[in-house]
Amino acid sequence: MAKQYVLTDAGLKKLEDELEELKTVKRKEIVEKIKVALSFGDLSENSEYDEAKNEQAMVEARILTIEAMLKNVKLIDDEQIDTEVVNLGSRVQVFDEEFDESVEYQIVGSTESDPDESKISDESPVGRALIGHKVNDLVEVETPGGTIKLKVEKITK
Repeated sequence: MAKQYVLTDAGLKKLEDELEELKTVKRKEIVEKIKVALSFGDLSENSEYDEAKNEQAMVEARILTIEAMLKNVKLIDDEQIDTEVVNLGSRVQVFDEEFDESVEYQIVGSTESDPDESKISDESPVGRALIGHKVNDLVEVETPGGTIKLKVEKITK
C-alpha cells in the first residue's frame, strides 16, 4: 500500500502550486538553458549543458514525487479538528519551562512541516509527544539535545 501524505488545505495548495511552477516555469527555463548550452558546441566538456541536464533531472524527479504524493493525499478537515486534544491539524500553544516562554506550533504531516513557520511534523519528537495531550498537561519530550518540558496552554484549529 502506498504511503499516505497527510496535508492541511494550505499544504495541499502549496504542493499544487509548486507542481504548476515546476511544469510551466521551471521546465521552460531549463529548456532555454539547454538550448544556450548546445549553442556552445562540443558537449564533451560543456559544463553548462551538464548542469542544465542535472537540473532537468532534479525537476522531473520532483514533479514525479509531487504527482505521486497528490495521488495519496489524506486531507485534514478543519471542521473535524478537536480543540480538546492535540492532534494532526491542531494549533497548540505550549509553555517551554527551560526558556520561560510560550511557543505556538501547528501539528502537520511530515510533508508540510516547516519549522520557520512553526509547523512541526507529527513524526518529530515534539509533535509526537504533544499528540493526545490536553490543556494543562505537562509533556516531557526526548530530543537529541535532551529532555524538554512543555505545558499545553491552548489548543485551537
